[in-house]
Amino acid sequence: MTTTYVLDGRQIRTLEDFWRVIGEAINGPGGYFGRNLDAFADCLSGGFGAPDDREYVVEWRDHQVSRQHLGCPETARQLEIRLSRCHPTNRPSVFADLGAARDGRGFTVFDWLVKIFDDRAPGVLRLQ
Repeated sequence: MTTTYVLDGRQIRTLEDFWRVIGEAINGPGGYFGRNLDAFADCLSGGFGAPDDREYVVEWRDHQVSRQHLGCPETARQLEIRLSRCHPTNRPSVFADLGAARDGRGFTVFDWLVKIFDDRAPGVLRLQ
């Protein structure tokens, strides 16, 4: 039997909102399912916080609302945070991505999340 976890896209306006919403959808109130991109990928791959040996799907309802909020402005905000914390050798790349986000170009936070789903748990994500 496949378990379905539902994300309410109307509640996802920032990346931090996404961590909260997916954590609670999968593991209940206060639940954890990653709080950064690497941890999220690990959870999808069967790491800490993942559903135990069950088939599951994630329905991201009203994903278009999330897509809008997780667009270029939120991406720029996240890249500014990353730039302040990253290793000096990574700064040129992050700075270039930040410039693109500020110009309304490039991959967005929404794109990052969907790609991680596709790479680590193909077929699990259902955008609705």
